[in-house]
Amino acid sequence: MSEAVQSSTASLRRLVPRIFSKAQPAGAVDRLVRTTRLHHPKADLSILERAYAVADRAHSGQKRQSGEPYITHPLAVAQILADLGIGPKTLAAALLHDTVEDTDYGLDELQAEFGDEVAMLVDGVTKLDKVKYGESAQAETVRKMIVAMSKDIRVLIIKLADRLHNARTWGFVPPEKASKKATETLEIYAPLAHRLGIQTIKWELEDLSFAVLYPKIYAEIESLVRQRTPQREEFVQHVIDAVNDDLKSQKIRGKVVGRPKQYYSIYQKMVVRGREFDDIYDLVGIRVLVNSVRDCYAVLGAIHARWTPIPGRFKDYIATPKFNLYQSLHTTVIGPGGKSVEIQIRTHEMHQHAEYGVAAHWKYKERVNGKTPSISSKSNDTDMAWLAHISDWQAETADPGEFLDSLRFEIGAKEVYVFTPKGRVIGLPAGATPVDFAYAVHTEVGHRTMGSKVNGRLVPLETELNSGDVVEVFTSKNPDSGPSQDWLNFVRSTRARNKIRQWFTKERRDEAIEQGKDAIARAMRKQNLPLQKLMNQDSFAEVAAQMRYEDVSALYAAVGEGHISTQSVLEKVAALLQGDAESENTEIDFPVRGRTRPVPHSDSGVLVRGAPDILVKLAKCCTPVPGDDIVGFVTRGSGVSVHQADCHNVASLLNEPERMIEVEWAPSSKSVFLVQIQVEALDRAGLLSDVTRVLSEYHVNILSATVSTNSDRLALSRFVFEMGDTTHLDRVLNAVRRIEAVYDVYRVSAG
Repeated sequence: MSEAVQSSTASLRRLVPRIFSKAQPAGAVDRLVRTTRLHHPKADLSILERAYAVADRAHSGQKRQSGEPYITHPLAVAQILADLGIGPKTLAAALLHDTVEDTDYGLDELQAEFGDEVAMLVDGVTKLDKVKYGESAQAETVRKMIVAMSKDIRVLIIKLADRLHNARTWGFVPPEKASKKATETLEIYAPLAHRLGIQTIKWELEDLSFAVLYPKIYAEIESLVRQRTPQREEFVQHVIDAVNDDLKSQKIRGKVVGRPKQYYSIYQKMVVRGREFDDIYDLVGIRVLVNSVRDCYAVLGAIHARWTPIPGRFKDYIATPKFNLYQSLHTTVIGPGGKSVEIQIRTHEMHQHAEYGVAAHWKYKERVNGKTPSISSKSNDTDMAWLAHISDWQAETADPGEFLDSLRFEIGAKEVYVFTPKGRVIGLPAGATPVDFAYAVHTEVGHRTMGSKVNGRLVPLETELNSGDVVEVFTSKNPDSGPSQDWLNFVRSTRARNKIRQWFTKERRDEAIEQGKDAIARAMRKQNLPLQKLMNQDSFAEVAAQMRYEDVSALYAAVGEGHISTQSVLEKVAALLQGDAESENTEIDFPVRGRTRPVPHSDSGVLVRGAPDILVKLAKCCTPVPGDDIVGFVTRGSGVSVHQADCHNVASLLNEPERMIEVEWAPSSKSVFLVQIQVEALDRAGLLSDVTRVLSEYHVNILSATVSTNSDRLALSRFVFEMGDTTHLDRVLNAVRRIEAVYDVYRVSAG
């Protein structure tokens, strides 16, 4: 393992001990059984002991990358699910989920020993794990996952638990692989856990992924939270005591707790809402758990009587639950000392559902046996309908990348629910129109749509639909009728957009090819290019391959449809014919205050062995300073150019070894060196002034500064300054690093 990787691993271990956690095999099976019995006191749990025995035997001798026995992984996955309240058969499948793929234990043998239900779940998880991950394969993986979970949602729940335990041990895998898995987790698995209401898994997946992808930012937020924790806890306890007094006065039995702060959530609010850290962190969160809905509203009244509620910040998710059937009362009040306090009020049952989602109320037997639906089974039906919708739609999307983009949209999209004239409910993305509705009914209905009615009134096709609308569309009887390209400007659903594009791609391809050819020909004539000569050569075919089109016709079609410009195509053709011009490595004289001529060796601080009077200059591409390993290169007419030994330009200079010369540091009191540092920080008000103030206090003469802030609220600042004593640099960097919100500062090359 390289020093860089070791350093990265060590810092991650210090920052996030959870990603280096190991399972504890001793007594793990007994703990699993005890947890399951709490949720299922009358169930036969012998299946767990049998499944563990089979898994332990099958995985015998196998090790995880952490060095522990492999059996600890399925045990940990099963324990995560048991904590959610999942039943014994699903837990048995979790214990066996890797046996079919990683051992000699076959699916037929498993089916014979544990039955069809467990075998179906294991097979579903196995199919997800067999797919290799990659840029395009990632979408295929998610596609297969969606197909599997639409058959039985427990397959997805096992997969989420599997990913969670693997995330807890990312510290033992190579950083590149961990980063790839963390990105996929943030984009796919955490949003799916949220869609199913399993917040405990969602929050931990987000924080673990955040720690792997942005360890320095994670550490800075963790440090900011830790610094403010004592004062905040004192204030929170004061609020909790006041709410407990209200419960006693109302004779309500309940539990009042402070809500923990999630690091990734803090970061997201800073980025998405553009809030300062202190604004987010000072917003105290309190949760009140009571026994009944009546008590929820009674507590709300008491709290509003004590503290003034902030207008517009009250949400009643009990009367109108969220899409994943989340229920709670949310209010924000002006608490003690004028500080804002967020309060959530819910019953214990609502809290279970908020934490564990569909997993907390899984009633699989009741659903398949056709018993009276409960609240939990309604939740399952709602989620299963959404999953089935995704399954149908993904089968029609051929391109994996397009599917992945669409899935990201679908996972986060809010929905409206409208009715057909016969009363059928259709879910559509927020902002959907009658055209989206038509394509949701049937592709041909969408293609032939010519008008629509909403709630019995004729409306334009671009009208936005609201939940509860009754929608009716009119279709053309002309078999050659088709969609309008203008529809792409207002449709919201992925299905409608894909179907419209597919229709135009199929029906108008020849027309687009001709339009593309004509456009390229016109552009070539305008630029006086040899039309016949170029069109007859293979250059266009080569450019098509470069731009990843199947053939020249596909390239012409892309131009005709406006996907790429004619100018970009012609530029690539010209570059192909002319060849790439070799870039020249130019040297720039080092600027010294008050001088325009090259500096002698005494001021450069470098001595050339065997040639004390030769002109010496420090290369601007790497700005070496005393302490760096350096090499000299004899230039033509400009003396010796001095580079850092690992400068990216040295490799090309080594092609002329006879011009390389030995140099060494010999700084004098007159020597002045150019230094460039980069400061990385979470953006906040006054950051730049704080950094420049610290540099000024350390007597740094700043020559230039560049500052940029990206959409993720990360501020990147570069400062170029002169320095005589470079041993002073470490003290300067340490001082800047101590500035609040700065998570890294280091010296960089100028190139």
